[in-house]
Amino acid sequence: MSTRTDPIPTDADRTRPLGAWIPPLIGVAAAVLGLLPWLVTGLRLPLQNLWAAETLPDDMPIVLLPFSQYALSLVAALLVIGAAAAGVAVRSLRLRLRMPRLGVLAAFVGLLATQAVAAAQTATVVRRGLDASRAASDLYFAAVLGVVVLSVLVGALVFWLVAAAPRAGALVGLAIAAVLFGPWVSGLLLPFGTVPSDWQLALATWTRWVPAVVIGLAIAWCGVATIGRVIAALASLLLLWIAPAVITGVTAAAGTRVLASSPLDMLDYAVQVTGMALFLPEVALPPIALAVAVAIGGLVVRRARARARPSAGSARRTTPAPPSP
Repeated sequence: MSTRTDPIPTDADRTRPLGAWIPPLIGVAAAVLGLLPWLVTGLRLPLQNLWAAETLPDDMPIVLLPFSQYALSLVAALLVIGAAAAGVAVRSLRLRLRMPRLGVLAAFVGLLATQAVAAAQTATVVRRGLDASRAASDLYFAAVLGVVVLSVLVGALVFWLVAAAPRAGALVGLAIAAVLFGPWVSGLLLPFGTVPSDWQLALATWTRWVPAVVIGLAIAWCGVATIGRVIAALASLLLLWIAPAVITGVTAAAGTRVLASSPLDMLDYAVQVTGMALFLPEVALPPIALAVAVAIGGLVVRRARARARPSAGSARRTTPAPPSP
């Protein structure tokens, strides 16, 4: 099996310089783009079961993240998709333009600073409004905040894999983001806390297939020409099988209010739902089959285009030049 790697462009290949102010701006813009499904809702904090005072939905404070046990997958999607968008933008520019020294790090700082501000602002507002006299408030706050912090860390990993790693590593980063791209698109189609129309519900049913399509396209982009890329492709399909099941189990358990007072029962329920989602063939197999089909189709198209390029180049070289006047 071939071990060929992609050529690394030199500074001479990238003649156009990129302004030093652009990378951090890319990070900020990507973080804001990731928050888009929440921005369209109006940013009102969802009603809290442990809020200190009775408050109408329209009177809840403005927060930059949907802090709620019912929005855990959406929170993760907002942060990880923003990081992936930053990684894709940086990787594309890094291969085409001359990136400033520490440009990738500057983009990461812009991304992380924006997400940190969103997390800190949300946590401060929620902590101030929860009923401090109840021990359940502390547990709830710590659990949801833990999901926020974990999502930021996963997003950081995704950014560096996509922005700076070889193609095999970038594929794994894209696969992690792809798993959460479905909830991100669903959050855009069905804004959290709103009453959806029939057409929105019908369209949202198709978001289940979004991660499979994205992973299939990512495998086709990466290729399978080396052992590392084959392993990355298999790891991506494994993520497509396991991660959505885990997300389903966690969100189902977190959204069950009767289990809120018993963390162990909630964990047991999450494990049960995850197991069902993992091992029901009608649930687990179709997305994997779609991802494989998309990947094979993309690889076939890629190979056909690669074969067409040398042929076109040879034809140009063999065509005699017209006589000079």
